[in-house]
Amino acid sequence: MKTVSFGICLKTKPNKSLGNKEIISQLKKLVTLKELHGADPFKVKALQNAVFQLEKTPSKLSELSTEEISKVQGIGKSTAAYITEIKENKILKEVEDLLSQTPPEVYIMARTRGIGAKKTRVLWKELGINTLEQAYQAAQDHKIAPLKGFGEKSEGNLLEALQFYLNNKDKRHYATAEALALPFVEDLREAFPQVLVEFSGAFRRKMEVIEEVLILVGTVKKSEIIDWLNQNSLLKGLPEMSGPNFWRGFFEVEGLNLKVRFVAPEKFVNELILQTGAPAHLNKAVEGKPIKLLAQNGNFDSEQDFYKRIGWPCLPPELREGILEGEFIETPDHEDALLQPHDLKGSLHNHTTYSDGKHTLREMAEAARGLGHQYIGITDHSKTAVYAGGLWEDAIKKQHAEIEALNKEMAPFKIFKGIESDILDDGSLDYRPEVLASFDFIIASIHSNLNMDVEKATRRILGAIANPYTTMLGHLTGRLLLIRQGYPVDHKLIIDACAERNVAIEINANPRRLDLDWRWVPYAREKGVKICINPDAHDHESLEKMIYGVHVARKGGLLSHQTLNVMDVSDLNEFLKKRKAVALGN
Repeated sequence: MKTVSFGICLKTKPNKSLGNKEIISQLKKLVTLKELHGADPFKVKALQNAVFQLEKTPSKLSELSTEEISKVQGIGKSTAAYITEIKENKILKEVEDLLSQTPPEVYIMARTRGIGAKKTRVLWKELGINTLEQAYQAAQDHKIAPLKGFGEKSEGNLLEALQFYLNNKDKRHYATAEALALPFVEDLREAFPQVLVEFSGAFRRKMEVIEEVLILVGTVKKSEIIDWLNQNSLLKGLPEMSGPNFWRGFFEVEGLNLKVRFVAPEKFVNELILQTGAPAHLNKAVEGKPIKLLAQNGNFDSEQDFYKRIGWPCLPPELREGILEGEFIETPDHEDALLQPHDLKGSLHNHTTYSDGKHTLREMAEAARGLGHQYIGITDHSKTAVYAGGLWEDAIKKQHAEIEALNKEMAPFKIFKGIESDILDDGSLDYRPEVLASFDFIIASIHSNLNMDVEKATRRILGAIANPYTTMLGHLTGRLLLIRQGYPVDHKLIIDACAERNVAIEINANPRRLDLDWRWVPYAREKGVKICINPDAHDHESLEKMIYGVHVARKGGLLSHQTLNVMDVSDLNEFLKKRKAVALGN
């Protein structure tokens, strides 16, 4: 039976200096566990507030003394002591002790969005529920509604949250899968240099969510590779689920499923085509015969050889979904124009320590310039986002003065003045027009009151699009992949409105978002809406996550010239000035 750590493994490499995220992660675990075990609610709240303050601090906690940490705003002596213990021992003994008293799936339930620690404690202590399946069954049997603090609505919400989690519990974000799979395949190739090895399936097509990493191996040394897999310390084999031509198991650290399929070397290309394409792609007919049938017959030297024989361009794996093949066959030059990572000249959705970012304005700008970018857009949260330290008008003036000084110093690199302005319930933005006019551009996003039906959500977003200062929509549906579904929207109506108002839409490249969904990119392209690939970076390391946005943009067939941030700095500057002039009525 498959068993995984569910991400609660606490031990790290002994010589590694812990970063702020690792320290804060353990404090968050402590908050959850304390709530779960009925700790003093005032102490739990104090710790929650301390974590919130720590997430905003630019200081490296690992370099501060206990006394220095305790002087950080909102941090008391007890939290400072916790941090010191984490720095010294890499773990918190209290977390270890509480975890040892907690059934693993009770902890998972407490961390699941829509459930939380308080409700989980009630289910655990009053109904004796120890697993997610038990909780789901109890909700189906209407045993939860009568409990204090629940009711029918809460029971329904709980059932929905559990269903969402259970449907997705074996899935991982593409970026998580990539971090494990790429070095693993490098090791496999190094161990067996004469063997043919390639990714296939959804991972090779760069789907946003991965249920199983598929690796195709062309070899006559199957038994040697199976022995190597069984002895690999990263993996746990599942012999009862394996077969004569494939090995199944999973990466123990993340519970990510892995399947290694063996094939004779001379059939490697045939099988690679069959194992890579989505069913809709493989069922595409060529002269009355589906690709899957054609790929089974004959031997091919390469994928290029196969597709050339059927009269098609060799489409990148990302496009083998059965959706856009016709366009790229009819317009072969589209393949050369497909967006590439190196086409991007900068990014326009980034946060600093002015709101909830980890790094300063200067640090973010220098990091972007160090990556070879020509510009960066700074879009800290707006004043409605109090939880994220959103900017009030006096902070905006201070930030703009700093940007102007840095632009003189760093030219020709440019920092564009932006804001991620919250879309309020009525569709308005949360600054007066004269304040909005002080920015170079505006990203309009929804962050609050996410429980909406399609009519309300669409109306709210259309209101923001109608604002003449809105340059771009941020993370259109608010989804967090594998965590929460986005609010429903009428994509066509929104995209049509963006086309009419010349409003761009971002593909938020955060691996947990990837929103706009790539399946709507073709319609946006058809309507002439510009797409912007943005990292939504809250630290300078995240600037490099734009690659994940490129992956899904390519799946939607996004061409380089249809992408806003392929513009060089002068063209983008001119574009933004013209849009602002229209907003001002000039």
